[in-house]
Amino acid sequence: MFGSQKPIIGVIHLPPLPGYENTPGIDAVVEKALTDLRALESGPVDGVLVENENDKPHRLASASETTAAMTRVTRELVSAARSCRIGVEILLNDPEASLAVALASGALFIRTDYFVDPMERPEHGGAMHIDPESLMAYRAKIGAERILVFADIQVKYARMLEQRSLGDSAVLARRHSADAIVVTGTATGEPPRVDEIEAARSGAADVPVLIGSGVDRSNARVLLDAGDGAIVGTSLKTGDDIDSTKVKELLDERRLCR
Repeated sequence: MFGSQKPIIGVIHLPPLPGYENTPGIDAVVEKALTDLRALESGPVDGVLVENENDKPHRLASASETTAAMTRVTRELVSAARSCRIGVEILLNDPEASLAVALASGALFIRTDYFVDPMERPEHGGAMHIDPESLMAYRAKIGAERILVFADIQVKYARMLEQRSLGDSAVLARRHSADAIVVTGTATGEPPRVDEIEAARSGAADVPVLIGSGVDRSNARVLLDAGDGAIVGTSLKTGDDIDSTKVKELLDERRLCR
């Protein structure tokens, strides 16, 4: 899909969408997303993941207006992208809505933070809904099999309800047909350890393992030597905007990987 053995997928964190306090309105959200896309493609990165990061507090399930707004924004990005592949994630825990948006907008992949691991976020009502069989059945039902599912294992900020190794989580994600497995650190900006990436790879077999947090120019070579690619958001930003200089610096480090 990405044309690179170590793809870098930049993240666009949208402003608050309609229905949330302090939203600038859908047209301004689209313009901000397109500005960030241009900065990411100046690198160019290989892919772009668009997220409703600033819809606070996050809902567990997408509201109708959120799904509609994410479809509009994602479609605009798909139409404007010159080379990178576009993906989408609706936070906090609605991969079915992400698949529906991807299908309607022409996006090629989704990310889901919760896939096979029983986890809880007490501040969001407790246990996350975990049902990989139903998610993949839904993908088939709507004719979206071409849309890849990038699935986190033991994702940041959440607590495991059943203890298992990262390797065992990766085995389960692979068995449930994840197209890529995502490993994160404990928080935004915190990378996983190399041994954690390697543990995930031990269970992932031939499924790619992506680093989902904490990659920057200072650690990119080490982390990308261990993993198969990275999803990068915060370290590419200056303030609220994607910084094209930081994008190019990260890609320069990627070129030095094994």
